[in-house]
Amino acid sequence: MRITLAILAALLTGCGGGFSPPPSSPTPAPTVPIAAACSVLGAVSAATAITNGATCSTTNSPVVLINLRDSQGDLVGACSGTVVAARAVVTAAHCLDAPTASARIFTGAGSQIAADSLHPYPGFREGDANALDVGVMLFTEDIATAIIPLLLSRDARVGETAVIAGWGRDQSQAGSTLRAGSTTISAVASNDLQTQVSTTNSSVCPGDSGGALLISEAGTWSLAGIISANSTTSCAFGNNFYANVRNAQISAFILGLAPDARRQ
Repeated sequence: MRITLAILAALLTGCGGGFSPPPSSPTPAPTVPIAAACSVLGAVSAATAITNGATCSTTNSPVVLINLRDSQGDLVGACSGTVVAARAVVTAAHCLDAPTASARIFTGAGSQIAADSLHPYPGFREGDANALDVGVMLFTEDIATAIIPLLLSRDARVGETAVIAGWGRDQSQAGSTLRAGSTTISAVASNDLQTQVSTTNSSVCPGDSGGALLISEAGTWSLAGIISANSTTSCAFGNNFYANVRNAQISAFILGLAPDARRQ
C-alpha cells in the first residue's frame, strides 16, 4: 500500500499502488548536504524541516503551494507543484482528482493565483498500481517565478543524489512552509522513482504531494520526479515514491499541455 501525500481538510491519507520493498543494501548518503538543499531552488535555508530537511526562502522559488477547493468553493486540501513553463505547473494527479474542482497557487508572496484549468492524467484512479500520478495546471497569465526544466535527456540513476522540495509537513507536523532536503535514488522503474528514508536522507510528508524531485544534469537541477506517496503512514521511515517524468506517457502528457516547458 502507498500512502498519498496530499493534506486533506478532514482526512490526511489515502491508499495508492503496490508496495516495493527497500533495497537489500543501505542507501548511500546524498552528496548535497541537507543544509544546502534550498540553494538548488535559488533560496537560502533557515531551519531544520521537511523531514530531515531545511526551511527555504520563497523568493523566486519554482516550487509552489497549491490550495484545492471543491465545486462549492470549500477548501478540501493542499498540495505542492513545480512551475515548468511560464503558465504551467506540474503536480500529482491525485491532487487534482475529485473532489477538487478548482485550485489556486501561492508562490510565497502576494495574492494567490487561480488556475484556469486542471488536468489530472486521463483515467487516473487512486489505488491502481499502474496509475500515472501526474497532473498539469494551466494559467492565463505568466507566473512570476523561476522555471524548472524537465529532465528528459536521461534516466535517473540508482545511488545518485536528488533534492526534494514541497510545502508539506516537517517532523514537528508544521506545514504550509517551503522546505527542501536531499536524498538518494534507491530504485528506478518505468512509472516511478524511489528513495528510502534514513538518518542521512530527507523524506517527503503530507502536503508535499506534487512537489519536486530534482536531479542535476549538466550543471542544471531538473525535474525528474513528482512527489506521489509513501510506503507507510510515517514520514520517518519507509520508501518515498515519485512519478517518473521521463516515462514516455508522462512526458507526452505534460508537453501536450505545456509545449513550451523547458527541457534538459
